[in-house]
Amino acid sequence: MHYDMLLLRFGEFTLKGKNRTRFEKAVLNHVKLLLKPFPGASLRKEFGRIYVVLGGEPYEQIIQVLQKVFGITTISPVKMAPVELGAIIETAVALMRELNVDEGTTFKVNARRVWKEFAHSSQEMNHLIGSPILREFQALRVDVHQPDIELRVEVREQAAYIFSDVIMAVGGFPLGTNGKAMLLLSGGIDSPVAGWSSMRRGLEIECVHFYSYPFTSERAKEKVIELARVLAGYAGRIKIHLVPFTEVQTAFTRTGQDNLIITLMRRSMLRIATMLAEREGALALVTGDSLGQVASQTLSSMNVIGRSTELPLLRPLVMMDKQEITEIAKQIGTYDLSILPYEDCCTLFVPKSPTTNPNLWVVQKIEASIRDLNALIEQAVAATETLVLEAGGAIEGRKEEVIQEDWF
Repeated sequence: MHYDMLLLRFGEFTLKGKNRTRFEKAVLNHVKLLLKPFPGASLRKEFGRIYVVLGGEPYEQIIQVLQKVFGITTISPVKMAPVELGAIIETAVALMRELNVDEGTTFKVNARRVWKEFAHSSQEMNHLIGSPILREFQALRVDVHQPDIELRVEVREQAAYIFSDVIMAVGGFPLGTNGKAMLLLSGGIDSPVAGWSSMRRGLEIECVHFYSYPFTSERAKEKVIELARVLAGYAGRIKIHLVPFTEVQTAFTRTGQDNLIITLMRRSMLRIATMLAEREGALALVTGDSLGQVASQTLSSMNVIGRSTELPLLRPLVMMDKQEITEIAKQIGTYDLSILPYEDCCTLFVPKSPTTNPNLWVVQKIEASIRDLNALIEQAVAATETLVLEAGGAIEGRKEEVIQEDWF
């Protein structure tokens, strides 16, 4: 099929009054970033809409990219016609030919005269466009309530737009319009879904991953980078902080408190993520916790672990079950990576009988007994490596202490 442009429709943020302009600008900038690989395409913005003028670029590929833009709810490929009745009818008939109408297919014409200077009203156009279509496609039947094909025609001053498909996009709030947070990204199923869910609600996220070489393999770290790259496909680009956690982790293994080791590790992870968040200007932490799923995600465990940070701790999946989370993982493209058999530093050190009801005072006493714990945490932050992943696959990376610019 041949189309001239794509019509992008905004979502729920259009109800946000004075913030609407800021949200629309955020969507426009996100679309511009993702259209870089398509130099022939250009953008045009109208109130409540963005148009992508294709300029010969492949519309199917661009739709696949733009379906991931947060804040866009639907996309329609559009044919354009001069604002003249004969040209509009000709273009509408041509579109119906490309739709491969079968015997018994139902349709209706839904015309809108946005430009009031046009000679024919919306109701008149429904009949004037529908009649020639019925004459050419005798297998068609009219159904004004639930048609198989709804042929939409918008007459505006510059051109008439003819389209039928309405393709669902991701929706939500535009990326970054509700602030920045740090996502604790493991190699499992849950945390990438938590990151995607956070971005869909308007958060810009930076990922924090903890690795324990040589206890965990280089392949495990590469797996997490690939998961972050999938998230970059939705964000345009994403930053991932790779934290060496071996020294902190081994300090806990020497305490003899195996049943509390996951609680102790996750508290230190939150402390490190908090330090990175303060440096990066993030206002919250995001985890993939789901209530009751594992020992560290009982309400008691989450309470004790969460006390290690003063930042808001966001848990988008907390009331979801594993099946719901897995379905989203499959939809967003992270599931097949998540199930690869490379263990992260948490799953590798899971004790046989982890506590489900840790005592905060006991946990704090164990932490206080490790004299160099604060120094080990600071060393882990100082040794953190940061990569910036772009949707097209490019990677920039350096040690975090030399990164000064705002990547976003």
